[in-house]
Amino acid sequence: MRSFASDNNSGVHPQVMEALDRANRDHAVGYGDDPWTEEAVRKIREAFTPDCEPLFVFNGTGSNAVALQLCTRPYNSIICAETAHIYVDECGAPARMTGCQIRPVATPDGKLTPDLVRPYLCHFGEQHHSQPGAIYISQCSELGTVYKPDELRALTDLAHRHSMYVHMDGARLANACAALNLGFRELTVDCGIDILSFGGTKNGLMLGESVIVFNPALKKEACFVRKQSAQLASKLRYLSCQFTAYLTDSLWLRNAAHANRMAKILYAGLKGLPGVHFTQKVESNQLFLTMPRPVIDELLKDYFFYFWDETIHEIRFVTSFDTTEEDIGQLLQSVKRLL
Repeated sequence: MRSFASDNNSGVHPQVMEALDRANRDHAVGYGDDPWTEEAVRKIREAFTPDCEPLFVFNGTGSNAVALQLCTRPYNSIICAETAHIYVDECGAPARMTGCQIRPVATPDGKLTPDLVRPYLCHFGEQHHSQPGAIYISQCSELGTVYKPDELRALTDLAHRHSMYVHMDGARLANACAALNLGFRELTVDCGIDILSFGGTKNGLMLGESVIVFNPALKKEACFVRKQSAQLASKLRYLSCQFTAYLTDSLWLRNAAHANRMAKILYAGLKGLPGVHFTQKVESNQLFLTMPRPVIDELLKDYFFYFWDETIHEIRFVTSFDTTEEDIGQLLQSVKRLL
């Protein structure tokens, strides 16, 4: 089965699988006191900044929960787009584990702006109200759009003026970097991001993420919050060794650039077809579009993809690091035949 539902459905890149095999050849001290984790930490610091603190965790929800616990206290509120993963797709885990109120903000394209956030920056110091504590953003956004550096700096400047933190969910950060031709540091540290959920399972890794703490004020409690959140792996080397492979010889960039290129080819093939309307700009590896419902129903018999808004027949296609031009050609052929 070739899936266009999610880049989570793709396999593991062979170089990552080789790294896992190498880490499996002997015994190693548990909980991160091993040479594989040491090397992965070094690679992450080279890619971001020498004084960051990476903590490897099991998954994206855990990464977001750990990061947001470091940024907040239970009396805080977390501001995010109404499409945000922490608000829509994580079964309330961030709210439960932080104790915070999640404040969703309506956006046209999945991206927060200072103008959209400002109305929620109120009631500071009033004991009857949750205190704004953090802004959560996704890069790329859940609608496939990409924050540019000036947009990120505008948000972090606003947050820091109000003594708030900014947490970036970087599940598809590699796709954003590839789209803008920028490095990891240029879209995180240089833009004032305080803490990052750095993912790779959508881009060739088997499992795991890294919470990367940039703001020194958030480092002291990080390891304790990870442990208490049940996100500290005993055989941590199997998580960390993947990041070494991922960050070697720009594997992350090659994978993300390929996924983005496949999305552009698919977009070019679909955009002129009758009955097809794109609802968002195609800036990364996600495509949001509408087409006649009978066509969608027939297409679902041969392909796996998701509805985004079933009421308007809006669907989402996602390309992956292992999507081929043949995969795209076959999908386009099916859509044209059905239309």
